[in-house]
Amino acid sequence: MALSKVLTTNRVRRWAGSRSYGRGERYFHGGHVSDLKAVKGRITATVYGTYPYRVMLWDAGDSVGYDCDCPVGQEGDFCKHCVATALAWLEQRTPAAETGMGKGKQQADTGLTMKDVHAWLLMQEKESLVDMLVEAADYDTQLSGSLMMKAAAAGGVNLVTCREVLEQAIGIDGFIDYHDMYEYWHGADLAINGIEELLKTGNAAAVVELSEYALRCLEGAMNNAMDDGEMGMLQHRLETLHLKACRKAKPDPEALAERLFDWELNGEWGTFRDAVKTYSRVLGRNGMRRYRELAEAEWGKVKPLKAGETTRDKYGRRSRITGVIEDLARQGGDIEALVAVMSRDLSTSYDFFRIAEVYRKARKGNKALEWAEKGVAAFGNKADRRLQDLLAELYHRRKRHDEAMSLIWCQFEKHPGLPAYQHLKKHADRCKQWPAWREQALKQVQANIAGQPRGWTRSGKPDHSLLVEIYLWEQDVEAAWQAANTGSCGEALWLELAGLREKTHPRDAIRVYRMLIDPIVERTNNEAYAQAVGLLRQVKRLMDELGEGTEFRQYLTRLRIEYKRKRNFMKLLEKFGD
Repeated sequence: MALSKVLTTNRVRRWAGSRSYGRGERYFHGGHVSDLKAVKGRITATVYGTYPYRVMLWDAGDSVGYDCDCPVGQEGDFCKHCVATALAWLEQRTPAAETGMGKGKQQADTGLTMKDVHAWLLMQEKESLVDMLVEAADYDTQLSGSLMMKAAAAGGVNLVTCREVLEQAIGIDGFIDYHDMYEYWHGADLAINGIEELLKTGNAAAVVELSEYALRCLEGAMNNAMDDGEMGMLQHRLETLHLKACRKAKPDPEALAERLFDWELNGEWGTFRDAVKTYSRVLGRNGMRRYRELAEAEWGKVKPLKAGETTRDKYGRRSRITGVIEDLARQGGDIEALVAVMSRDLSTSYDFFRIAEVYRKARKGNKALEWAEKGVAAFGNKADRRLQDLLAELYHRRKRHDEAMSLIWCQFEKHPGLPAYQHLKKHADRCKQWPAWREQALKQVQANIAGQPRGWTRSGKPDHSLLVEIYLWEQDVEAAWQAANTGSCGEALWLELAGLREKTHPRDAIRVYRMLIDPIVERTNNEAYAQAVGLLRQVKRLMDELGEGTEFRQYLTRLRIEYKRKRNFMKLLEKFGD
């Protein structure tokens, strides 16, 4: 079907959606479409947005095929650039042009390139160019905002106008999904460029105010955007600008301290986090004194928490003020003051670990040991593994190996697995006791296997996967093989074992591959079929090497009969011939 039949304004609107259609329409009216060509059922054009993007539309029978090299177009969407191209073609289409599409003529092609446009622009009057730029800005909010900020940087700063530009560029009215994020980010980035221009032109005080205003707008936007890191980049830019501007403008330190503290305490998105450290020089003595006053007043409201206790704001406001007070204590270099702050919350074993770590790093081993023991005593086997490991390390250093190994053994009992087994060996090697602990660990694994309920595995045999993993890690392939065959193990382990036994015991490998092929095929999807065929190739190779080609063909015949209804699998089997 000809493009003239399927490419209509209503269909373009439907394909694009109202949001992209509106933006594409503005691009079209703003003259962003260039080098439009219509040849043999294909429309091509360059659309100038953030960058020049190449668009192609073509006759796809009952529909229209489309392609654009912009980020949204690459996701497969009918983007605003496709819309602009379609509207440009629809506007200039004539019966002659339609005929040209079929005959290979280029009626839509003016023969001009952007080089020609550039040369023409150089010949125009300054006033005419300004008028064209302003007209284009009427259709492009990003461009208009950027121009307004640049104008503000060049003359006297109009804070009201600048705030309006920032609100328009950074504030979000409604939800922005992933596909629209790039355009939003670019517009916001241009607005921030404008703030940066103000800093370069000596308007540091205005930048302090405007960057804070922009951050407020951004925080509101963060609740309404499908973010993939772009918001964090904008936030970082604004915070960096704010700090640079504060260093130049030297705002009232006490007022700045109050604003920063309010942000750090009540902010939802971590804005100005760690301001105590970042702004200490900017704030100076007076600002830091005011910051400390505010922090200590808030800290006085925080109630101590004992082991197992919790509170609704533990990870909210309480966490933020705790972080501020800890930073202030660290700046003072007083370890005991820092511990006093940290010990206000001992609700989890990790809190004990943090304090013990402070003392360990300060080379106060006895204090570290005291707090680690307190934490393990309070939480027992439920204590944080990091705390248990630290206590075990402190015991080892004091030659209290039995106490260290008792902690590590409890970890293995609680979560028996290869990582825990490796961890046990690491600590047992410290005191040269690995053979005894290895024997005990393997007995525990065997006991766990014996305690498995019947029907635990599909084969009905006990699951020996952990034993197989352990033996493979110890490079005892024969023991791993025996363990797998005595019981059962996971598919990945069977494949690893088969691969290791191919050279020395090829029939063992063949048996494993054949054992796995049937259940893999039964998964009934193309990925599984491809995996099964891969194993079948392994079987064929090994059987050919053994001179068992006839037996392989018999096996292949069995598969074709058994799985004849699985058409996609049958197609793959055709590659093996008769």
